[in-house]
Amino acid sequence: MSFQETLSDYQGFDFDRFFAGVSDADVTRSLARESLGATDFLTLLSPRASDHLEAIAQRAQNLTVQQFGRTIQMFIPLYLSNHCKNRCTYCGFNVTNEIPRRVLSLAEIEREAEAIARTGMQHVLILTGEDRRATPIEYLCDAVAVLKRYFASVSIEIYPLHTEEYAQLKAAGVDGMTVFQETYDPAVYKSVHLGGKKRDFAWRLDAPARAAEAGLRTVNIGPLLGLAEPRREMFFTGLHARFLETNFLQTEVAVSLPRINEAEGGFSATQHVGDRLFVQLMTALRVFLPRAAITLSTRERAEFRDRLLTLGPTRFSAGSSTGVGGYAIPIKQQTDSALQFEITDERSVGEVAAAIVARRYQPVFKDWEAAL
Repeated sequence: MSFQETLSDYQGFDFDRFFAGVSDADVTRSLARESLGATDFLTLLSPRASDHLEAIAQRAQNLTVQQFGRTIQMFIPLYLSNHCKNRCTYCGFNVTNEIPRRVLSLAEIEREAEAIARTGMQHVLILTGEDRRATPIEYLCDAVAVLKRYFASVSIEIYPLHTEEYAQLKAAGVDGMTVFQETYDPAVYKSVHLGGKKRDFAWRLDAPARAAEAGLRTVNIGPLLGLAEPRREMFFTGLHARFLETNFLQTEVAVSLPRINEAEGGFSATQHVGDRLFVQLMTALRVFLPRAAITLSTRERAEFRDRLLTLGPTRFSAGSSTGVGGYAIPIKQQTDSALQFEITDERSVGEVAAAIVARRYQPVFKDWEAAL
């Protein structure tokens, strides 16, 4: 069972011809359906549907409130290492970049945990570069053991694993995972992943299913918007999320919508994703997937995130550092740090929480804890 089969079904599909044939009546009809099919979703992603953005956004808002209430779940990323074996053209951790490389010791992880815990955060996402030798499973299990003393939820964003390895991390206390396919276009994928294990498109594509098979509570996927044609990227992201929802009923599926930000190496987006298009992609996704969580990270501007929080997102990162550590000793005070990418919303956890409250929404710091 693989999402690769669904991708193969659309090989040779003429997206441009489909989009050219979409009418206003088609958009209205698709938006009115109680449950959207793949064709309806693609219709709402079409250029024609941009003229109906207010109606799509209103439905997205209503569906989000019905499913999640007026809440935003808060989380914070913690980078344990920036060692990586991959040559991804868009990433600051690219193995060819001459940057200081670090792996946090367990004592350093504890100090970072103490600093994060003081902000009130209870959901932490741990990240590494993709280098098994630098951050083996045993190291990750030890890191999780430290973090579980401080946080209700620990998720991972690391190199793709075998099912048995996800199960091993679950036993150590991990309850969720994130893996971005980056792009669902195999040709573009090959052109931006020039070396390392990440060149294996299919291995990465099936990682969320392997994590769900291992019993992880949440699985988070997403494209890196700006690499390939964005409407098609969102279409396949939505289909991938629905595939996971359909085949793993006990798993909460989430989708992130990161846009390319500046990183070491100077890579620039090849596909422009403006704010209006971004809103269309996000709200169409919400209408297609009413039960999926949607993550909006600090890649986006503070004022833009504030405006969007009523239109579909259910998860916000806050107070983020995209370098190794960065909380016990802020990144700007470190002389040997390197960022995976630049963040745009530099507000503290408290400032983001206050902005959510100002929109009459509730920031949620803890919504789950494993039974003893």
